[in-house]
Amino acid sequence: MRIRRSGPVVSAMLISTFILHGHLLAQVPYQRILRADREPGNWLTYGGSYRSQRYSQLSQINRDNVSQLKAAWVYQIRQAGIIETSPIVADSVMYMTEPPSTVTALDVRTGRPLWTYTPEIPKDVIVIGSPPVNRGVAILDDTVFAGNVNGHLTALDAKSGAVRWDVTVEDNKKGYYLTLAPLALDGKIIVGVSGAETGIRGFVDAYDPKTGSRLWRTFTVPAHGEAGSETWGQDSWKTGGGSTWLTGSFDPDLNLLYWGTGNPAPDWNGDERQGDNLYTCSVLALNPDNGKMKWYFQFTPHDVHDWDANETLVLFDAQLGGRERKLLAQTNRNGFYYVLDRETGEFLTGRPYAKQTWADGLDAKGRPIVRKGTDPSVEGNLVFPNIQGASNWPSASYSPQTKLFYQAAREMGTVYFKGEVPYKAGTAFTGGGGLAVNGDPAWGAVRALEATTGKIKWEFKLLSPGWTSLLSTAGGLVFAGTEEGNFFALDAENGKPLWDIQLGGAVRGIPISFAIDGKQYVAISAGYALFVFGL
Repeated sequence: MRIRRSGPVVSAMLISTFILHGHLLAQVPYQRILRADREPGNWLTYGGSYRSQRYSQLSQINRDNVSQLKAAWVYQIRQAGIIETSPIVADSVMYMTEPPSTVTALDVRTGRPLWTYTPEIPKDVIVIGSPPVNRGVAILDDTVFAGNVNGHLTALDAKSGAVRWDVTVEDNKKGYYLTLAPLALDGKIIVGVSGAETGIRGFVDAYDPKTGSRLWRTFTVPAHGEAGSETWGQDSWKTGGGSTWLTGSFDPDLNLLYWGTGNPAPDWNGDERQGDNLYTCSVLALNPDNGKMKWYFQFTPHDVHDWDANETLVLFDAQLGGRERKLLAQTNRNGFYYVLDRETGEFLTGRPYAKQTWADGLDAKGRPIVRKGTDPSVEGNLVFPNIQGASNWPSASYSPQTKLFYQAAREMGTVYFKGEVPYKAGTAFTGGGGLAVNGDPAWGAVRALEATTGKIKWEFKLLSPGWTSLLSTAGGLVFAGTEEGNFFALDAENGKPLWDIQLGGAVRGIPISFAIDGKQYVAISAGYALFVFGL
């Protein structure tokens, strides 16, 4: 691990506020993030809160007036590329990422840039399996944390953007890179890595926010002799994949960190990795103090379709089975919606939320009953969902108001091919691939599921299977976007369209809501810009 320092190192004895270009910037200690629901005017962590519900308690913008939304300001990014950011808003400052790994602080009233930081990215950087993107930052105390596509984690001074420390999480030449927003906990910054398509061995890391020192590392693929290693053939664990490329969730009462893991490697040829391939395509419940695993649940054992389980892990509490339970839900890339007991990992509910042709259902423990003849083949095999899955990195949303789980489903199949591939560090290690189906009427839909059962309550059809993240609000709204450039609002109860605007570019960003000076706003990125709307 390499640590680089530059810029001012700020003493731990800090006053509670700073003046940043005329803006009052309060510190964001752990206790503020812990109680993020008490200050809905801010958006202090990736999913809105540690529960990752992506729900705003603001209701000034609502069913009755959403049709009056207008653009308040627009910020143009510096370098053309895909924007998949979920901004952080702390008091009067917004922190966002631009492609591939730039961090920018903006005045939330006007969109005026306050500072920007762009890391040095080598021209020969290895990014296989994803566009060169970043999905956001974390903030803790007076520091902003960001990962980059060169495999680094960087700590930036929140008021100036100066680098406090820079850590090499893992060597990019081996195929490791970072695309996620870090998660800030009490005295820890948690990150995961991308790169399963190069045959990395995935892990979740925790870092000291003051020094950049690594506190613990938990591998997602067990080494020989460790628990779960018997689910790997020969030495296949060494290149087993299991990347951890999307931000996890956290339950402070249970003191459990929940993190999704990606596909085993090679993606589409499982011949040399016979077995379930633990702990890929799983959710891991980790003790954040030391990284030790309390429980796991594997959604797709021995995955051969590239159906990562990194999708957002949403935490909520509800009556199920005759008693109040602490639940974890996920709309998995494999086409099934799952509800687990987040204390124990017990499987409670599972049902398809999109077309799938690979399984005859789930057994009593949630294990898929795999349909014969659905593996990739040399000739090609048509299976639903497609390689990108029925869902992917775009965020789902859960509304405590409606008790509904909102997901943008992708209805599309793939002809999966199996191939041979030798392993070479830093190169593609996939063992096949896939092609779209000629004449496939691929489409998408925003769907509202009954959160405890997965039953579809309503859907709003989309022209294409896009990359649509969702935001639900106490104003009775669900915000979403399309590949065709539409950003729109639906009635959260019934899916009725209430407002729509054409932004001129594919909506790949993740919507948030915040308030300043007594007014609520909604932010979304599309094309090469970030848009902020208000009444």
